[in-house]
Parts: sequence; structure tokens; C-alpha cells
Amino acid sequence: MDDPERYRLTLTSDGAVVMQGWWSDRATGERKFRSWIGSYSGIAGARITLTERLDDETEQVLQSWPDA
Repeated sequence: MDDPERYRLTLTSDGAVVMQGWWSDRATGERKFRSWIGSYSGIAGARITLTERLDDETEQVLQSWPDA
């Protein structure tokens, strides 16, 4: 069964979480990542991160904007 929270997209502004979304499909997460850059890049101090949950305790960063 697909994990509906496997891929997480997080928008922060100056370190505070503004918005999050979760998807079971990597392609959807990547598409939303690009969309969020277009929509939210103008927010002061914005950072957008796409992560993959590997298990209950471990996440791996797949993409981030702006580049680290």
C-alpha cells in the first residue's frame, strides 16, 4: 500500500513553517515543488524543501530551493 505521507513539501519563511503538503507519489511531489517555487518564491526568507520519508525516524532531502 502506498504511504500517503511519503513525500513532504515544506515552505518556511525565516525558519517558521508556513505550509506543508504530503503525497504518496514522487512525481506529484516534484511537480508541486516547482509550482510552489513559482507561487511562493517572493515571500521574504522563503525556503522550499521536498523530502522523502524513509522510515518513521528518517527523512532524506530530495530538493530544496534556494540551493543550500
